[in-house]
Amino acid sequence: MRNGLIVLSLVLVGCKKTGDNQYEVVRPGLVTDTVNTPVVGTRVDTINTPTVGTKKDTIIVDKPVVGTKKTTVKVPTVKKP
Repeated sequence: MRNGLIVLSLVLVGCKKTGDNQYEVVRPGLVTDTVNTPVVGTRVDTINTPTVGTKKDTIIVDKPVVGTKKTTVKVPTVKKP
């Protein structure tokens, strides 16, 4: 368990943020790589959602009514580097 923690701490020490969505990684043997991380955002989309209600049919019975309604939702987007 202690060996895993030591290796994990060495891996975390070998990374450095160099800019927006860019990290510089130092691998064993002093090889340096620049890694670009993906950009995650959201966009607004419109979908049709079902709606259920009741409507008076006769004096005693309510008739179920099914329809659709437009709803806006936020959808995640990922842009790869």
